[in-house]
Amino acid sequence: MVVLSYQVVQFPNTNIHRCSPLKRHIHYPGGSFIRCGIAEPSGQPAPMGQKTKYNDGVFEKVFMSLFARKMEKFSGKPDKETEGKKKGLFDYDYESFVDVSRRVMQGRNRIQQQEVVREVLLSMLPPGAPEQFRKLFPPTKWAAEFNAALTVPFFHWLVGPSEVIEVEVNGVKQRSGVHIKKCRYLENSGCVGMCVNMCKIPTQDFFTNEFGLPLTMIPNFEDMSCEMVYGQPPPPFEEDPVAKQPCFADVCSVANPNASICPKLQV
Repeated sequence: MVVLSYQVVQFPNTNIHRCSPLKRHIHYPGGSFIRCGIAEPSGQPAPMGQKTKYNDGVFEKVFMSLFARKMEKFSGKPDKETEGKKKGLFDYDYESFVDVSRRVMQGRNRIQQQEVVREVLLSMLPPGAPEQFRKLFPPTKWAAEFNAALTVPFFHWLVGPSEVIEVEVNGVKQRSGVHIKKCRYLENSGCVGMCVNMCKIPTQDFFTNEFGLPLTMIPNFEDMSCEMVYGQPPPPFEEDPVAKQPCFADVCSVANPNASICPKLQV
């Protein structure tokens, strides 16, 4: 997950209220940019085994479309519903974004999937962005805390609601952790392999190796929550507990219930 360059979008003052009780407003002079959130009556992510309902606004739609369009170049043959049709900027929703990810995964091993995500992330950034990031955000406590704070608003569209938490890095307590309450990407894909190969590992590697700011992501496959710890170097894949995670046999469309480890985690 990488903070991308963006432009402020202004809208005239209108009374449009199509969001849930948890709708979020970002106000700009001359208008407001409405970001929609969880549509569940409780205002919280749905229980394990159910998919959380969201109301996505313009902000979310734009980012879904940008990522999906970039990934679609690596996805091979399109699905039957979209074959022969060129999608516009606002034609993608979260389901179609996840579908593109799933098609990228098919026919590729773990390393190849991670490399595709790396190429997509690099293609979303202006030239020289990693070098500039290293200059602006050297691996300090401040940089780790600042990026944790940015993650919460900018990646609500991808992972769902999250909050900054205090963590301990090298014996120092700092607010550079992000607790994702129930990862939207994991609950919609239902796939351990997609979570690890197309989110966790490439995101960790991108921040750690391209940006020079260590990051460790710790998914909880019991409740689909996740913790991101900025400033903490990730362990080698072989030593990471996720390397031995079995499939979600009941919810994953490509699961192998007879395998002790998700086949997509093996090279």
